[in-house]
Amino acid sequence: MSNNSKIKINNLELIQKDLDALEQIIKTRIKAYFDQSDENLKFDFPNLDVFESEYSYFLQKHDLIEEERIVFLLALSREVYPQILDPFLTKNSLYDLKFTEFGGISNDINNSFIPTLQTALFLICGDNRLKIVSTLNLLASRGKIFKVNIFKNHDSKNIIDRPLYLSNAAVNSFLNEGNAKAVTYARDFPATLLQTEQSWSDLVVSKFTEEHLEELDTWLSHHEELLDDWGMAKFIKPGYKALFYGPPGTGKSLTATLLAKKINKVVYRIDLSQVVSKYIGETEKNLEKVFQQAEDEEWVLFFDEADSIFGKRTEVSSSNDKHANQETSYLLQRIDECKNMVILASNLKDNFDEAFLRRFQSIIYFPLPNKAERLRLWKNGFSKKAILDEVDLEEISYDFEVSGATIMNVIRYASLMAIKEKTDVIKHSDIIKGIRREKFKEGKLV
Repeated sequence: MSNNSKIKINNLELIQKDLDALEQIIKTRIKAYFDQSDENLKFDFPNLDVFESEYSYFLQKHDLIEEERIVFLLALSREVYPQILDPFLTKNSLYDLKFTEFGGISNDINNSFIPTLQTALFLICGDNRLKIVSTLNLLASRGKIFKVNIFKNHDSKNIIDRPLYLSNAAVNSFLNEGNAKAVTYARDFPATLLQTEQSWSDLVVSKFTEEHLEELDTWLSHHEELLDDWGMAKFIKPGYKALFYGPPGTGKSLTATLLAKKINKVVYRIDLSQVVSKYIGETEKNLEKVFQQAEDEEWVLFFDEADSIFGKRTEVSSSNDKHANQETSYLLQRIDECKNMVILASNLKDNFDEAFLRRFQSIIYFPLPNKAERLRLWKNGFSKKAILDEVDLEEISYDFEVSGATIMNVIRYASLMAIKEKTDVIKHSDIIKGIRREKFKEGKLV
């Protein structure tokens, strides 16, 4: 079936269909267990090729087989439909204990059932021990279900005792049509969620920059295949480090946001010029919270004003210098260890130590837009309601070498002036005045 003929469906509707199928599997398997019948279950899940949603895209992208889909759905059911797990709370009347075959953990607080991998093996295999071993080997050999970063990290001595907890980002993504719930900025969590209504087609950068960005896009989309299927994990670190540098307002933050958005990830921004604490150890402790949650939830991390802490080191002449170098060393090590994509942004590449620059997989320059790019930004930036009959955008693009952010500030100003005048007509004079206002902010005169 082609993409054009797929049925568009929201996540919750498709999830409900999957959970209905899981509920039937649970009922059939438990009935067969108590009847001591050798029930060969059929997993009657909805055909993903028929539906189009964020949820179906996720399952198809990771190519989860039916056994892996059961593992995933057990974890998801606990979050949205826990009552279908109640049959697993049945006790063995002879011993007044739960059936160990069902696996799982009992939550004494609300008397609910927390599934484990053993619960999934019971649903798939019943009490067929040979099939349990072969299914466990199958899940381990494929290795996909626990490598797609939807489960919370959990250390279990025995793999089949592993509780199936979905990460907060996964739950919010599936239940809110792909929009992850934002973690709020605070002193002990110095990161802010970046979001945009724009799409990749709205990004205006130079051809040179665009070609270099393709490598980052490719890594985000295919790094699991490279590391796992191609067996490169023993040679290549799982994370990816990139430096974006160039004048302010040239699209560095927007690019990071769009890269993450393109594959349904979120990006958090850390402004390093604001995060350094005067209290020794506080910076490291607060940033560690960001790193830990980022790795758990597979965020993209965007460090702005990175040269404020990663600049060329000076000689240690005071305790403050020593403290700053300790913070830098911590961040260098933590970024190296991070399994995520980490993007650092700066206005100048020359501010960085050469030894540090060698740690990046990509170093990408964001120049001021040229005339053609400025013209595209001017044309794309105005509302469709705006009437530009009095404005020569080609002449303005030629005369004023400004950044994309400056152009949007001018468009905002000129549009507000038109609204104030109760008209849709944009005045050339308002655009020129807006440009002068922006240049004045930069300490320049036009």
